[in-house]
Amino acid sequence: MSAEEDISRVRIKFILENIGEAEGELVRFKAPRTVDIIVHRLPIAGRIALYKEEIYFEIPIKMGEEKAKSTVETGTIAFWPMSSALCVFYGKSQPYSPVSVLGKITKNLDLFKNAKSGTTIKVELLSNVKTEEPLLQKDKELSDHKSINR
Repeated sequence: MSAEEDISRVRIKFILENIGEAEGELVRFKAPRTVDIIVHRLPIAGRIALYKEEIYFEIPIKMGEEKAKSTVETGTIAFWPMSSALCVFYGKSQPYSPVSVLGKITKNLDLFKNAKSGTTIKVELLSNVKTEEPLLQKDKELSDHKSINR
């Protein structure tokens, strides 16, 4: 993964109480303002509500649509402005009203099929050792370079 991809993609983890964990990726260019606000609020938690083949839960963010879509692909992670909710589309259902597409589930999408209304869900950043190490090394190189040029 290039450095540009590291910056534009944020890996997250969904923890569904008594069910398991799934992983996803938020992609900044899909809805930059919405992704940034959500990432800065992580971790967030809530109680799942169900709609067709979609789970959603209210989050403490109030904002309008950003590059909103009326149709989504299976596995899409989205923000639903009408209910200030984070959504995961695990089947063939489509949004009740337009959503801001944020990214995609990358691991254990089928887990969401086992969710029941009222299940506690938590979303948090997924630490990425591979991403952090090169950045730390680059910071060290920049620091060394500045020391030499003084």
